[in-house]
Formats: sequence, C-alpha cells, structure tokens
Amino acid sequence: MYVETIFRALADPTRLRIVRLLGTMELAVGELAQVLGQSQPRVSRHVGILCDAGLAERRREGSWVFLRAPSGSDNAPPLVEAVGRLLAIAERENADFAQQCDEDRRKLTAIRSAREETAENYFTRHASDWDELRRLHSPDNLVEEALSKALGDAPIGQMLDIGTGTGRMAELFAPEAERIVALDKSLEMLKVARAKLQHLPTDQVELVQGDFTDLPFGADQFDTVLLHQVLHFALTPAHALAEAGRVIRPGGRIAIVDFAAHDREELRERHAHARLGFSDRQISQMLKDAGFAPRTPIALEGSELVVKIWIGQRRDGKPTQARTRKRA
Repeated sequence: MYVETIFRALADPTRLRIVRLLGTMELAVGELAQVLGQSQPRVSRHVGILCDAGLAERRREGSWVFLRAPSGSDNAPPLVEAVGRLLAIAERENADFAQQCDEDRRKLTAIRSAREETAENYFTRHASDWDELRRLHSPDNLVEEALSKALGDAPIGQMLDIGTGTGRMAELFAPEAERIVALDKSLEMLKVARAKLQHLPTDQVELVQGDFTDLPFGADQFDTVLLHQVLHFALTPAHALAEAGRVIRPGGRIAIVDFAAHDREELRERHAHARLGFSDRQISQMLKDAGFAPRTPIALEGSELVVKIWIGQRRDGKPTQARTRKRA
C-alpha cells in the first residue's frame, strides 16, 4: 500500500512540479501558489497528498505553512529518495518537463527577488535608527552580556559579523577579536556602520558588502561567525547557515541571536521579517545539517518576544556539501 500511495501522489503534473521545486529549497504554500498559478486551497490539497505519501514535510509558522523535501537521509525512506533522483533524470531527458521546471524556478526567483527588494528598502529607510528598532524587541544590554559570556570560553579569533547593521556587534567584540569582518547587503547600513566603527583601526575591522546566502569568502576563513538578529530575514535560513559553515574553520563557532518562535504576524509587513522566530528544534537541525554540534540554547526572557542565543561548534571531519563548493 505504501508504494501505491507514493505512485498515486505522483500521478499529477502539478505535484511533480511541487516535488521538483521542494528539491531545491523550502517554500511557503503561498509561494507555490504564485509559481503554479493556482489558488492556495487547491495547492494545499496537492500538498496534503504529497505529505501523506511522505514526499513532503509540512511546518506551520503563524498563519504561513512551509513545505520542504523529507529532511535527512536517515529519515527519508529509500523509495522517497529514489523519487527525487528519478525526477532529476526526467528533467534532464524530457524537454517539456525541463522547460516547465525552468519556468517554475524563474517565477520563484522573481517572487523572491521582489520580497528581497522590499526588505532591502526597509533597511534603507531605517538604517539610521536601526539600534532603536532593535531595542523595541529585546533588552540589548542583557543580550550583549549573555552573548559575550557564551562566547567567552574560547578566543574570538577572526570574526565574521553577518548582517552587521549599524556595526554594534563588531564594536562590542573588537577588543577581544584579532580581526572582524562586518558584512551587510545594504550599502546604507554599511554607511551607518562605518560611522560607528571609524574610531577603530582599519586593520582591525573591515566592512564588506555581501549576501549571507553567498558569502564572498573562501572556505575555512573564520574562527567565529555571528548572526545577530538577522536570520529571521532569511527566506532560506538553512542556506545561510550552510554558507556560514563553509567559511568557519574546523572547531570554530557560530552564534545565532534571534527570536524564539512567536506569532506576531505584523512583523512580516512592518519590519520585513521572513520568519516568525525559530524553535530550538529548527535551529538544532539546521546547525547539524551545516556541520555544527549544537550547544544548549540560552533564553533571555523579559519581553513579549523572547530572545535566544544558539551556539554551534563546527565539527572536524568531512565537510558538508555546501562547504565543498569551489569559490572564484
């Protein structure tokens, strides 16, 4: 019966397209509906059939539902993994299917580009008062104390501050670090950070424009990577962590400061949040997939939005697939 369920689930062109898209990245049901040009209820029915067959996994976040391919080879049955390989072959050998898959990916790229542009416009508008906006959500002094303590058990070494914003984290850790690279995608943010950090020696702090899903650095460059209140802006947070894992040396550490899972839907529109925080389970799995050994998370209560600190140490041994990519 299990085999029959899988093949019944695959007996529809729309569901084949969904499975192929999920093989690329985690997607919201709304994104799938836009790409497929179908109503959200209809897409939800297709998704339900795929989930029942074990060909997709569903995760609810507030009013949004995210879909992904079955996670981890240890959890996915061999037949489910074989379906993914079979569809990859079909795309290579069937011109019509390949054309449809390419078109779906182009539509998805356009949708996501529009959302990223909205987020970037938000950063530009609020660059000058970004620290004040952060203080609306969390007690910064307590977070900074807890983060410094969490990272105080080993030297900071070469640090990468991803999504540096106003440069506050770079300023905080500059006395302990050998050198800090402060990265942000927004040029307006980098202007603010440059003003805040101008009192520091230029050989100690470097400001770089770049995207956390495609870091402009070679592998094994940093001892410490920090993502402070930035991961909730990621459309694909697992990709951002995989990139972080690629540039961290074996034994190096990653620190993620972000919100615990919450239901403040208005933050999506008002503050361009792509994710409504994260659960410990989500972060732990993403860290493991990116090649890190997670530590016990730290929770900072005291506001409606709970701030958490997740630390991971990059394991020695065989790099993950994301870290083996060649860099130009």
